[in-house]
Amino acid sequence: MFKPILAGATLKERLLACVGAMIGIALTGWICTLLLAQDTSLPLIIAPIGASAVLLFAVPVSPLAQPWPIIGGNVISALVGISVAILIDTPFIAAGVGVALAIAAMSFARCLHPPGGAVALMTVLGSAWGAEGGYVYAFFPVGLNSIMLVALGVVIHKLSGRQYPHRPAVAAVNPRLTKDPPPELRLGFNADDVSAALDAIDETFDIHPGDLTRLLYQVERQALARQHGEILASHIMSRDVIKTQVNSSVEQARNLLLTHNIRALPVVDEKDKLLGIVGLRELTANGSEKVADYFIPAPTASPDQPVMSLVPLLSDGIAHAVIITDESSHIAGLISQTDLLNALARSLRYQKPARNRIGFPLLRRAS
Repeated sequence: MFKPILAGATLKERLLACVGAMIGIALTGWICTLLLAQDTSLPLIIAPIGASAVLLFAVPVSPLAQPWPIIGGNVISALVGISVAILIDTPFIAAGVGVALAIAAMSFARCLHPPGGAVALMTVLGSAWGAEGGYVYAFFPVGLNSIMLVALGVVIHKLSGRQYPHRPAVAAVNPRLTKDPPPELRLGFNADDVSAALDAIDETFDIHPGDLTRLLYQVERQALARQHGEILASHIMSRDVIKTQVNSSVEQARNLLLTHNIRALPVVDEKDKLLGIVGLRELTANGSEKVADYFIPAPTASPDQPVMSLVPLLSDGIAHAVIITDESSHIAGLISQTDLLNALARSLRYQKPARNRIGFPLLRRAS
């Protein structure tokens, strides 16, 4: 009954939401009061902003908690509420019409925001500011409150290490810039399948389709790692790793790649700690003669990581190898695409056959 209903609702996330809301609401009221030269003993802030703060700080990835829904949703709802209050004298009819029209207006303006319904209702029922200010009320204090809360939310989320505004996952593109779909989309489901499933379910979910697609891909990867988790990176990695110093010349790095017939070369510093990775693709550019100017960040993993969890890293069409490092960033080994393919083949070769309820292997009929 009292379990969190939000996915990922950890204690740390909830505490961050509480602290963020406390700072955000307090500063919003104080700044808005100072800007409009009001009595600081009466903060110039509307009650629905508290609901906006819940969304902004507790579920910042929600489409309903983004800057435009907060600002546009509250302002548009206030404008609707004022208009309904002017046109309809019967309070309970005006209340229902105001909230209904606010939902419609926010939906068409692509800024649906649940607290907007409260803004419309509060405006229709005649708050003191709304009755005296008319349409100005939609911008001062409603708009000003919303803008200040969003601005403070951006700052507070950045300080706490969160990303806000949230950027939904974008559709994967082929790294080779051809018309073929990316490797991970050639089997299994894709974004079109997710959209079709959402249409078939005929429900509205508080998540962007791009984020939902990314979540389902991660579910697939977790299931794969769980089913084949007995093979670890330390079991198949190459331990005699060919590497280059960061101050080595480009010519030396090229020679190592060609001599050992490898496609990726880890780059280390003078203390033998991993700095990045370099390949012929990076070394084809003209310019500096030092490897230090060409290496890129290296995909890394730990020795006790399941091999199947490396599939996304080595199937994106860009990375050719994953560097296995210890806790001090020293190289423990390397897993190439070939190593991964061999592990996958071995895993399938020894996969247990499916069995029926009484324990006999299931047999397939010849077609």
